[in-house]
Amino acid sequence: MNELTFLITGASKGIGLFLFEKFHTEGNRVFGTYNGTLPPKKYAENFAKVDICSNEQVRCWIEKTVTSNDDIVLINCAASNYNAISRKSEVKKWEELINLNLVGTFRVIREVLPLMYERNFGRIINFSSVLAQKAVAGTSAYAASKAALWGMSRVIAAENAHRNITVNTLNLGYFALGMTVDVVPENILQDIKNQIPSGELGSPENIFQAIKFLINSEYTTGTTLDINGGLI
Repeated sequence: MNELTFLITGASKGIGLFLFEKFHTEGNRVFGTYNGTLPPKKYAENFAKVDICSNEQVRCWIEKTVTSNDDIVLINCAASNYNAISRKSEVKKWEELINLNLVGTFRVIREVLPLMYERNFGRIINFSSVLAQKAVAGTSAYAASKAALWGMSRVIAAENAHRNITVNTLNLGYFALGMTVDVVPENILQDIKNQIPSGELGSPENIFQAIKFLINSEYTTGTTLDINGGLI
């Protein structure tokens, strides 16, 4: 396999930053986006401020960062959350979350696909969530956005498999990094740990290793892989 170029959205913090640093340390070309959170200064040259809800900003980033001469791995980490009981939720905020988590992910994929198609190579990894499988009150918008990634990913995988482009989705459980520890209150976090067979939050190293497998497996496409410690 040729030298890879990694594009990671939402890479300035949490799991996105963890993956950025892991692949960067391996000597790969890695480029990330940020929006609300500034990236570490030492990586500033490898980052661009991109709102993935903007077609123009996404297009500009891709045009400036990669070409059809690059073997591209796209990892879509950018996402947000909105918690509200459905009958009390604000439709505008619900729509905004779908636009970011689902449509934003599609925008980035749409811009890199022509380059991957010309190159006859591409790897796309999308991040879904156990919340799309396990009903948790107040997460209807987030769960909908993440469940929709499954169908979208399968269709794009089928459309592009003949060009050695794979598209897969990781369904993440609760990890000791990122949204889990940033958003979930400590008392609820302990209840979550009690539901996980191991009794522990996941290490992001598991996500890194899963992505490496998907990069190297050209026959694995259109799949969803649960990384949740057996949580059901």
